[in-house]
Amino acid sequence: MKKKILVIGDSCRDVHVYCSCDRMSPDKPVPVLKILDQNDNPGMAKNVYRNIKSLEDSCDIVTNSNWANITKTRYIHKSTNHMFFRLDSAENIKRFNVAKMNYDYDHVVISDYNKGFLTEEDILTISSNHNSVFLDSKRILGDWATKVRFVKINNFEYDRSKHCIPTILKDKIIKTAAEDGCYYLEKNYPVAQQEVIDVSGAGDSFLAGLVVEFSKSNDMEKAILFANECASRVVGQKGVGII
Repeated sequence: MKKKILVIGDSCRDVHVYCSCDRMSPDKPVPVLKILDQNDNPGMAKNVYRNIKSLEDSCDIVTNSNWANITKTRYIHKSTNHMFFRLDSAENIKRFNVAKMNYDYDHVVISDYNKGFLTEEDILTISSNHNSVFLDSKRILGDWATKVRFVKINNFEYDRSKHCIPTILKDKIIKTAAEDGCYYLEKNYPVAQQEVIDVSGAGDSFLAGLVVEFSKSNDMEKAILFANECASRVVGQKGVGII
């Protein structure tokens, strides 16, 4: 029987504007960009959702209705993939009413970009009412996260949180480490070395692969190995790719 997965969290629209650059501006020391083309895709929690959907149909999402108006726009040199800058919109995200939460799922994935859709109290409420919550959050970890089943976190996020991680969380943490793969229960799970073209969305793809494989096998080691493979595929693509 297929497992039902729910993704909940804040979403945006990722915009990649590909440019050429042949000269510097004569009035200010900045590059002059010529726009060549543009790619748009759903981002943040929506990107986790679409990656899961590429592997498993039985997935739903709860996210902010104005996600398409929340933009992260990256201006990128088309031939080298060098990013010149990123421009984020300032539109607000309305908080989700957790009283409306549907827990009729085998696994819940909280993709929390800390933009206002969920609070720490909301995450604690959700994880207190469901026994298989996977958390990926941009917040500093604390007691509000202790009820989740697993925490996916990257090196940078871990360094910000390591001084205050509750003891009960330490055995739940799956830490991704770029070219070094990831760590779980003090064991390293390496990845095959390859050319990295774009890391945008790699964490979302890792999380999607992790949840889908764990839902099938109930084996975290198998899930991590599969998630590493998923992330490796995505970093070899331009833009925010899917598995």
